[in-house]
Amino acid sequence: MSSWRSLLLRIGDKCPDYGTSSDHKEHIETCFGVIRRELEHSSDDILPFLLQCAEQLPHKIPLYGTLVGLLNLENEDFVKQMVETTQANFQDALDFGNCDMIRILMRFLTVMMCSKVLQPSSLVVVFETLLSSASTTLDEEKGNPSWQARGDFYVSCILSCLPWGGSELVEQVPEEIECVMVGIEAYLSIRRHNSDTGLSFFEDDDESGSGVVEKDFLEDLWGRIQVLSSNGWKVDSVPRPHLSFEAQLVAGKSHEFGPINAPEQPEPLSEGSGLLYGKQKHNAELKYPQRIRRLNIFPASKTEDMQPIDRFIVEEYLLDVLLFLNGCRKECASFMVGLPVPFRYDYLMAETIFSQLLLLPLPPFKPIYYTLVIMDLCKALPGAFPGVVAGAVRALFEKIADLDMECQTRLILWFSHHLSNFQFIWPWEEWAFVLDLPKWAPQRVFVQEVLEREVRLSYWDKVKQSIENAPALEELLPPKGSPNFIYSIEDGRERTEQHALSAELNNKVKGRQTAREIISWVEESVFPNHGWDVVLKVVVHTLLDIGSKSFTHLITVLERYGQVFARICPDHDKQVMLIAEVSSYWKNNAQMTAVAIDRMMGYRLISNLAIVRWVFSPANVEQFHTSDRPWEVLRNAIGKTYNRISDLRNEISSLKKSVVSAEAAAAKAKAELDAAESKLSLVDGEPVLGDNPVKLKRLKANAEKAKEEEVSVHESLEAKEALLARARDENEALFLSLYKNFSNVLMERLPDPSRAQTLRELKSIQADEMTVDLDESSVMEVDNESRRPNKSQSNGGKDSNIYNVGEKEQWCLSTLGYVKAFARQYASEILYS
Repeated sequence: MSSWRSLLLRIGDKCPDYGTSSDHKEHIETCFGVIRRELEHSSDDILPFLLQCAEQLPHKIPLYGTLVGLLNLENEDFVKQMVETTQANFQDALDFGNCDMIRILMRFLTVMMCSKVLQPSSLVVVFETLLSSASTTLDEEKGNPSWQARGDFYVSCILSCLPWGGSELVEQVPEEIECVMVGIEAYLSIRRHNSDTGLSFFEDDDESGSGVVEKDFLEDLWGRIQVLSSNGWKVDSVPRPHLSFEAQLVAGKSHEFGPINAPEQPEPLSEGSGLLYGKQKHNAELKYPQRIRRLNIFPASKTEDMQPIDRFIVEEYLLDVLLFLNGCRKECASFMVGLPVPFRYDYLMAETIFSQLLLLPLPPFKPIYYTLVIMDLCKALPGAFPGVVAGAVRALFEKIADLDMECQTRLILWFSHHLSNFQFIWPWEEWAFVLDLPKWAPQRVFVQEVLEREVRLSYWDKVKQSIENAPALEELLPPKGSPNFIYSIEDGRERTEQHALSAELNNKVKGRQTAREIISWVEESVFPNHGWDVVLKVVVHTLLDIGSKSFTHLITVLERYGQVFARICPDHDKQVMLIAEVSSYWKNNAQMTAVAIDRMMGYRLISNLAIVRWVFSPANVEQFHTSDRPWEVLRNAIGKTYNRISDLRNEISSLKKSVVSAEAAAAKAKAELDAAESKLSLVDGEPVLGDNPVKLKRLKANAEKAKEEEVSVHESLEAKEALLARARDENEALFLSLYKNFSNVLMERLPDPSRAQTLRELKSIQADEMTVDLDESSVMEVDNESRRPNKSQSNGGKDSNIYNVGEKEQWCLSTLGYVKAFARQYASEILYS
């Protein structure tokens, strides 16, 4: 990397490029000196790279803005070109709805205004354009209120610029910026409050009993900006390096920013179309999502003392680093711990990362990314961050009963993976009290599932050793994952006729007989004499046992002998029994159960409808609130069905582009042939219609080939569209079956509406009954002597072995939680199926 590139990239960092100095002024002067010399022969390279640095390292934008201001003193044309390029990129971002680029470029414009590169009035015009578009969106006649998400996003972008340039705007264009603030206040007065129902981390957040409406994200940001304004626009977390060069920068020429146009308003809704409104609102929120939903894990006494606006700015910094460095985990952690702020922010950093990991409906990146970042941060800040992470885990564990079911699952997967990278060390004795809780208590289930996932990532004895400080927790460990092979003779079982059949099938497989030969043996010898039930047990247990050594062995068996399963289980009813036998064989290993069923669905040996029916069989329904085993199988089945549709859509999109190219190529070849055929040529001095025969033959061959390719691509597209139509039908049938089964089991178990109409009331049913009993006894007074609380805690807690929610109520809470999770994750497919 050339020196000027390295200096631009590392500006503001403690690094060898700057002699380990951390003085921003020195960095800017050094970088400016080098860039100024390089401009003469590398300006075409410097401009895009500098703009790319500002876009992808936005926490350094004040430094880049000041650098551009200094360059403006030396080379106005270069900076003018940069402003024009920024304007073009900004317009593209608006047209395509690139939220991150819109937000970051607006911050860059604000900082360039502070460095006298951009006229303040030009920035105000940008604000007014976006504010006008946002206000028009809410207009019932001219706009489309279902797209409020876009208006909210535009207004949040304006507000988020003010910490970087509010004081300059108030000083230089006070009346214009005041008009913008009045317009924002007017917008806030007519918009709908965004309740985020269904997207809250904690269930009780949806049903606040206080009657006080929590501020949504935009209202909260507006409040923070108002506090900032009343404090004279003083911000600790935003570097202001341009002030060190103010005497120089004022001599620079301020450029105008070209006009921008907000996208056209979506088509207005027809009256009374509630479903259409819901679909458009959903689309708008997908395109303009809320960037963060704050997860307040720690009490105020533990978190860092900072101004309201500083919390927002540090969150922005952290989210930007996570966004733009998602492929470089080491660099990501390094930048996260070195933000340009003068105070500690460890707790806020943990809350921000966890809020993204648990974000609903889906996190911006795969959960493994956040796992790796947390690991690297623990290594980068060994004296501080591990303790903060441990505190976050304890705080979330205390509230686990109120945590959304999807968030619980993600937390279990993250925590088990995290511990596996730190030698499974955890003070399990703190959580040993969960053994005193009912088997359905969420805290007990959490510990049980974490231990089960740890076993998957290591081995049983290692995990047992890790809980030696709380040996009683061995009760929650999963059984050792050995197969349940019913035809084993090692334990001295009596050999039966079925044992002999299993041994014969085993020998046939070892003799490399084909699936066709085994099917013939089953149909001619086994089925007539023993019946279908015996055939199913012998085939499933024997073939699975042959493939039980590893994942590779299992895949090999399914590839070679999958047709045997398909032949004996051709319909849904028999496939349900097949899945039951697979589960029976792997009853001691939830992971292999899930993998085997998932692979069998992948080879189309069993259908997703059969999996749904098996999941909702009585034996599994009884586990809905105590185990993740059936839910994992169901998640895999729905995910695989959805992925098939997604893959087909991507292939169709690619084929449509190929069709356009093929049609253009065929049309061009045909035109060339027609032109050659219509041309007059002289042969033996006589005029003849057509070019020379050799050329005509070549052009004709090219035209025929291009036409064949066009037809081939069209046929491929038609075939893929037919597959997509079939997949969509399968998907619709899957969701209909899923929600019909949910409805059936819930109707059997939900309490009478007179007893509970909300989740909060459902939780309190058992608690109310227990309170009556407790009031009539003196047990609690005895408990107080044992340092137990003087009242029951609905969420257990390390000082209480009481969980006040009954088993039936907990089953309903867990099942309803999964209903919400599936509906939320696949909302688009459900809406448009």
